[in-house]
Amino acid sequence: MRHALSAALILLLAGTRAAAGAPDTGTPASLAAPDGTKLAATYYSGAQPGPGILLLHQCNRDRSVWNALAEGLARAGFHVLTLDSRGYGESGGPRHLQLTDAERTRVVADVWPGDVDVAFSYLRAQPGVTQVYGAGGASCGVNQAIQLSRRHPEVKSLVLLSGDTDRAGRKHLAGKSSPPLMLAAADDDDGIVEVMSWIDASSGNPTNRFVQYKTGGHGADMFKPHPELPGDIVAWYAATLAGKEKPASTPNQARRDSPRVRILMMTDEPGGFARVLETLTAERKKDPKSTILAARFVNYLGYQAIPSGDTKSAIALMQLNTDARPTSSNAWDSLGDAYLADGQRDKAREASEKSLKLVDSDPNEPEDHRKLIRESALGRLDRLKVTPTRP
Repeated sequence: MRHALSAALILLLAGTRAAAGAPDTGTPASLAAPDGTKLAATYYSGAQPGPGILLLHQCNRDRSVWNALAEGLARAGFHVLTLDSRGYGESGGPRHLQLTDAERTRVVADVWPGDVDVAFSYLRAQPGVTQVYGAGGASCGVNQAIQLSRRHPEVKSLVLLSGDTDRAGRKHLAGKSSPPLMLAAADDDDGIVEVMSWIDASSGNPTNRFVQYKTGGHGADMFKPHPELPGDIVAWYAATLAGKEKPASTPNQARRDSPRVRILMMTDEPGGFARVLETLTAERKKDPKSTILAARFVNYLGYQAIPSGDTKSAIALMQLNTDARPTSSNAWDSLGDAYLADGQRDKAREASEKSLKLVDSDPNEPEDHRKLIRESALGRLDRLKVTPTRP
């Protein structure tokens, strides 16, 4: 199972009911996606001509989480559009959290970008919007915001809360035209600080700002315990889009030089996963308790290798965990995913059945995680058309 260091776990644990944001004083808008699906949005108009900003919500909320921030931005002279992603809030489409993992992956990768472009076109067409733009995203909205800037170089500033991106997104950020980034994450958000440190380290822009909290939760949920954050975001856009002041950048070199961030950076290099495997194997001989060998971190690396096409390295990385933790139900479940991605169906079945035998008595996983591991293994066996042997 994709366990920790990833917003995917947040998505899987989240319910379908979104938390309400502040009262909405914007103007509702109904947009048509490329396939005709209705997309609900809210437009907040600044009192004078100014830059436009598109805000994309996290996958356990809807556009209402941006209400107060959008109002503050409009008061500061920005023109803001918030969007309910397809399958959320008032937008059409099957409810996103009720889709299978495979369906969610397809919709996010192949459908949402077109929806985001529709919203961006609507924003650009509004009276008073100057030809300067920013974007913001929380959790799964982070990658959508980065990819929007990749498709539209007129997006000149990004605010990213508690999220991830893919290799193409990091490659874009490494370029000379990389927009300045304001990133925010909390230590109690299951390893997301490290993932966002990877995004920051990949960026070629020297003016980035990284806001790190000890506690605060996930994405826009940080606004409640940290009421200064929305004001900091308004100031960031004022500096990077309106040029009203110098951006409040932060020195991030120490974070970028941390051992685990250096490992993550290595995965984007040619032959990177093979080098990562060599590094971890050598580290295990030297110091089995090294932080770069933490189970969740190694698991995350394995899942990064799968979409890169290096399924052999994914298997080897997952095996580091099963070798070190042979009674871990999650380690065997993840190994099953790697075997299946490599086309080794028999070994995928064996790993899945091993996970099922261990999961009910696994003391290292809380019950909600055991439920997800069990569903993951059973779902894989169903795809393999195998009737599982119950322990």
